[in-house]
Amino acid sequence: MRRIYLPKVSAHVYNRGNNRMGIFTQDADCDVFLRILAAAAECHGASVHAFVVMTTHYHLIATPNSETAMAGAMKQLGERYTRYFNRKYGRTGTIWEGRYRAKHLLDERQWLICLRYVEQNPVRAGMVATPDAHYWSSYRAHGLGAVIEWLVPHELYLGLGATDEERRAAHRAICADPLPDADLDSVRNCWTTLKPNPVEDESRHERLGVVVLKSEFTPTRVGMKSERGRSELRLHSDM
Repeated sequence: MRRIYLPKVSAHVYNRGNNRMGIFTQDADCDVFLRILAAAAECHGASVHAFVVMTTHYHLIATPNSETAMAGAMKQLGERYTRYFNRKYGRTGTIWEGRYRAKHLLDERQWLICLRYVEQNPVRAGMVATPDAHYWSSYRAHGLGAVIEWLVPHELYLGLGATDEERRAAHRAICADPLPDADLDSVRNCWTTLKPNPVEDESRHERLGVVVLKSEFTPTRVGMKSERGRSELRLHSDM
């Protein structure tokens, strides 16, 4: 049965390898996965705002433009990457633990926390010391200015500053500190443990130059590739 997601509402999407097996063990695997993702998102009408490809799993933040866009894009991604992986490594059967999981991000705070969660994933897993050292992540676009043709900047990222450099500086500041344990637990428990703290949120946003936008999201695409600075791929279990 096809799952339905709210149009124009972002979701945190993730999945991992069956039995936590390594499914992105070479740079070529990551590259093919992202190419398939870009094609699937365009085909079904979904905008990808953030991503990280680890060794055993991936995370995305994406916004569907229709009720069925997310399901269609993720089905295409899962099936086509499985065919690639099995053909390359001479195996058969599923490579995924199960169906992908996706949880709506219903407000600005959830979205910004989730962005940090996604892009800091390689640091928490001990793969790299800082987010910029992991090539297969949207951090290199958000924090460093490398342009990924199919990545769609979300309005909340665009609201971090008036210019590209202001936005990149604000994002680097946001990601410089690890997420508090309470925020990590909130993401992993589908936001059921997130406690409202509007005073602290407003103060943090002011310090980092964050302008929280409430207007309707309009995608803006970017293009051009950057110099590659790859990180070592190795097995880990952080989700």
